[in-house]
Amino acid sequence: MTTFSWIIAASLLGGSLSVVFAAMLTLNTRASWVQMLISYAIGALLGAAFLNALPEALELSKNPGEMAATVLFGILLFFILEKLVIWRHCHFVECEVHDPKHGATTNTTMNNHDSGRSGMMIMLGDTFHNFVDGVLIAAAFMVDVQLGIVTSIAIIAHEIPQEAGNFLILLNSGYSRQQALMFNLLSSVATLIGGTMAYFMLQDMSHLMPSLLGLAAASMIYVAMSDLIPGLHKRPEIGATVQQVALIMLGISSIWLAGSFFAHPV
Repeated sequence: MTTFSWIIAASLLGGSLSVVFAAMLTLNTRASWVQMLISYAIGALLGAAFLNALPEALELSKNPGEMAATVLFGILLFFILEKLVIWRHCHFVECEVHDPKHGATTNTTMNNHDSGRSGMMIMLGDTFHNFVDGVLIAAAFMVDVQLGIVTSIAIIAHEIPQEAGNFLILLNSGYSRQQALMFNLLSSVATLIGGTMAYFMLQDMSHLMPSLLGLAAASMIYVAMSDLIPGLHKRPEIGATVQQVALIMLGISSIWLAGSFFAHPV
């Protein structure tokens, strides 16, 4: 397969798989599965960032200090974007707008106050997020197929619980299940658009590759540490903690194994 074919396949597969799995989890109300997937996603994101994206970025840049500054800048950038509600995440079934115990109240309140505008705000933010994911997938594949595959796995892993959250927000905003599925599928197309645009734009801008990989690592670290890990602390009991640690290690291990398996693509 050519590099462009890998980018198209990963963007299409990643977007559709995350939406379909999220729909299955959400519409079947398997909250425990979402929680387990969140722990796995943390491991996948951290593994992809520290075992693949960062080492590759450091090797390409030849300037560790500059790359560290890029990662630091990326973390601050994503914090600012999230603060501005450009990049809005809600992964947890237990968060206020998702709480099944308050579903009817939340639904009524949202319909009375914004007639579904909250759901559209989420989708606009998610579309931007998906576009950036496509850019990061393209940059990773253009450096190395193995890095692209590992990056795609990590992105898909964290997209599933995020898309599940989006489904619940749309449902609580008054949209039907069919509408929620359609909006999420349309939003996922932004991954393909981002990947395609990045592929053609980066053909003559290879010097940007180290910086993009540094930003990819920053994105994964920020999402894992800021968005996902705080939610795990809501379940401090020993049994839940052991399960969370085991699933995080499983996520890291799967990224390491994927990296080893695809280390020398044909």
